Amino acid sequence: MTDAYYELVDPGDPRGEKFAASDYVVSTWGSSMQNAAPVSALLVRAIERCAARDETRISRVIVDLLGPVPVAGELWVRATVARPGRQIELIDAEMTAGGPDGTPRAVAKASAWRFLRAETDALPDTPTEPMRPVTDGVRRLADDGTDRTYIQSLDWRWLNDILNSVRAECWATPLVDLVAGESMTPAQRLFTVADIANGMGSRLNPDEFTFLNTDLAVHIHRMPEGRWIGVRSENHYGADGVGVSRGTLFDELGPVAAIAQAQLVRRRVSL
Repeated sequence: MTDAYYELVDPGDPRGEKFAASDYVVSTWGSSMQNAAPVSALLVRAIERCAARDETRISRVIVDLLGPVPVAGELWVRATVARPGRQIELIDAEMTAGGPDGTPRAVAKASAWRFLRAETDALPDTPTEPMRPVTDGVRRLADDGTDRTYIQSLDWRWLNDILNSVRAECWATPLVDLVAGESMTPAQRLFTVADIANGMGSRLNPDEFTFLNTDLAVHIHRMPEGRWIGVRSENHYGADGVGVSRGTLFDELGPVAAIAQAQLVRRRVSL
């Protein structure tokens, strides 16, 4: 397996493009399940390639995780135009994998609005507190000799204690490709990082709590430029095991998107 999250095995499979995953997709929550970031980025790849039109771009993507996405075995991804239109289109994508009995089933899906581009350079922007530059960040490259996982696939630059700060901030960039042999688009690069917002600023000890997100909603007002994606995130918890992570995504020029994720918060059971 090359240094990529996925390898394209068969682009012409009737179920959709067939992929195999590398260890770089492995989630913090379990060695047999995938992190949501590569999953969402692969769905975005399918959305961008579906009936592609150069004069359009995606504006909002919602990813729903229908259950643990397995690391082992084959994956299929396909996208369709759910609502065609000259100025506004809705694109749906789905990832399928083998279930416990081997029968393929949907494990993740995404929907995206795709808009016709228009000239709006002169419109006013809303000031946003900038992120400190990448050069201010403390490098947290995971090179400790552990097995390859999603955590090891990123070059991290922490601007504060992203686990315990109320408003956590860091920069990150993937060290591997999304699909072997392909260059990532700006949107794909954004989604290889975006899901880390869920774990940032949790102020929860992962030995005592799990806080899995079931979705990922990103509204993109400007496509990112350059390698680095900045994430500013905060978490809010209810009293009944439900939380939300929300934040802003940046490139080195400023904010590019708003992000929100629903969380299932559970105390770990001691054995």
